[in-house]
Amino acid sequence: MIKSSVHRSFKDSIYGQLARIGKATSSPRRLELLDLLRQAPRTVEELARESGQSVANTSHHLQELRSHGLVDSEKKGLYVTYRIASAEVSNFFSSLRTLAELQLAEIDRIAGRFFAEHDETEAEPVDRSALLERVRKGSVTVLDVRPREEYEAGHLLGAIWVPLSELQRRLKTLPRKREIVAYCRGPYCVMATEAVNFLRRKGYRADHIDLGVPEWRDLGFPIEVTKREARG
Repeated sequence: MIKSSVHRSFKDSIYGQLARIGKATSSPRRLELLDLLRQAPRTVEELARESGQSVANTSHHLQELRSHGLVDSEKKGLYVTYRIASAEVSNFFSSLRTLAELQLAEIDRIAGRFFAEHDETEAEPVDRSALLERVRKGSVTVLDVRPREEYEAGHLLGAIWVPLSELQRRLKTLPRKREIVAYCRGPYCVMATEAVNFLRRKGYRADHIDLGVPEWRDLGFPIEVTKREARG
């Protein structure tokens, strides 16, 4: 029979290792960096710009994530590029977000209030299932409004890339008589909402859907990669 002291030591060691993941993800900034890296590999400088942090703070958070095995890094010349360590890390983030949304009512209140305030139209809420079915059938034009590197690292098959920053300039390339569905990084990303607001002001039929590439993939939609070096 295993001695109780040995048993206790084993349990303490195992749960101590599990707690390392909790420690690594206990920072809101590190969670945001993980979410960004789910979209595409990025340099420290790019991540700092996207997350509104200094390069020094961003580097510190990334080193913490790397020390716990959640991200990998590669140095090319003067720049260090980070990427998500594995599909399991991306799945962990999705599960964490789902759990938080189920258990913490404040998340729904914060998100609902924010998007209600920033939706400039008074359109009726979109039936998400019906919208997904139209996407599946190809009866709508799907717009990916993320930055180029994210689109190239992986996008919904058939999606047109028009980043939010170029939407006005490339407006005339979009079909006026066909419904447009915009997406970006997932449920907490505002780029698709801003794109839809702009398109509706210009007279287009447009809706956004709160899915990013990991969510499209989980739903069984085909994902296309157009940049070889983005493959993990």
